[in-house]
Amino acid sequence: MKLAQYVTATLKEFRAFALKANAIDLAIGVAIGSAFTAVVQSIVAGLFTPLIAAIFGQASFANLSITINGSKILYGLFINAFVTLLMVAAVLFFFVVKPINALKRRLGHDTPAPSMAPCPACLTSINVAAKRCPSCTEVLSENWAPIP
Repeated sequence: MKLAQYVTATLKEFRAFALKANAIDLAIGVAIGSAFTAVVQSIVAGLFTPLIAAIFGQASFANLSITINGSKILYGLFINAFVTLLMVAAVLFFFVVKPINALKRRLGHDTPAPSMAPCPACLTSINVAAKRCPSCTEVLSENWAPIP
């Protein structure tokens, strides 16, 4: 009987965890991110790297390699991956981060005031709610923290 109760409680706990909005949102984000990365990889491999490689007289970066003691080092694949990383980062920055930051500024959701500030006596970083510095024991006046 105890085993059945344990299994039932564990299954209920797992269901509550799996159906949380954060877990579902994360799963959707990972799936969309994977699909987006596949699209960017195909653009990089099929369009950008051949154009860049043509400048250097190569058919593709993927074919670039060095052979050392019979081991073939495919540094062209690394160049493809690096260009893909740069493109994904640029697209995310310009089409996701910048618009969201602009929207936050427009709606007044600026960053909160800092919770840490330097002590006026010893410049040790301490909590702005502190009444006394833990390092130099300086007694702090009300609203001692600098205004951001």
